[in-house]
Amino acid sequence: MPTILDAIVARKRLEVAAARVRQPLGVLESRLADASPARDFFAALSAPGPIKLIAEFKRKSPSAGVIRPGAGVVEVVQGYARAGAAALSVLTDGEGFGGSLADLEEARAAVPLPVLRKEFVVDLYQVVEARVHGADAVLLIAECLDDCHLRSLYAAILDLGMTPLVELHDADQLPRVLALGATLIGVNNRDLRTMKTDIDHVLRLKDRVPEECVLVAESGIRSRADVERLEAAGIGAMLVGESLLASPDPGVAAGRLLGRG
Repeated sequence: MPTILDAIVARKRLEVAAARVRQPLGVLESRLADASPARDFFAALSAPGPIKLIAEFKRKSPSAGVIRPGAGVVEVVQGYARAGAAALSVLTDGEGFGGSLADLEEARAAVPLPVLRKEFVVDLYQVVEARVHGADAVLLIAECLDDCHLRSLYAAILDLGMTPLVELHDADQLPRVLALGATLIGVNNRDLRTMKTDIDHVLRLKDRVPEECVLVAESGIRSRADVERLEAAGIGAMLVGESLLASPDPGVAAGRLLGRG
């Protein structure tokens, strides 16, 4: 039976096909020379010190609906930067999350932090698109990709000077991810097939990830106590969006997660 994730992947393939008609890949690639140099996303997360925050901007989600009506990208991400976030994540999916590549460009221009394009990436076109519009890192979701596409897209991200963040939920995806040589690995505590969230999920998988990798906990992180649990377990980074954006002041909420107020 098709899952929510299957439906999203099918939609993405149609969106990419339409984008290729509007602007062929060769034309898009010709714009790479004008892109500003990529910032080092991995270095921002692997630096010594406390757990690092990837603070996310998104307008809505399938599970929560509209999160922050009328939210301005610049105001939100500048608040994140002041709070001590190490990096940003920007949702660019339109239908499910209300995002766009324009949001990505605005975020990157507003602060000096490296920025992740968070998207359901299924095609090389989206990787090139990410770099053209200023992304420093690109999300790959293991459950969305067969081995061939996972390897080729991972290599393409590296070739364009960006950092791949390879995400998984199911534990049986981990050997595939490690076989890539991935050093930045995200564990999504939300099962994208059912949208159920369990913050302990990343803790159960932590010991199976080599120490040289930076492990990113994603989804379900809402309080300073959650962060302290992750940090005590040796989790290197966390990606947080919904709980920050749903608060009265996302920047202040980010600072509280990091224990800075």
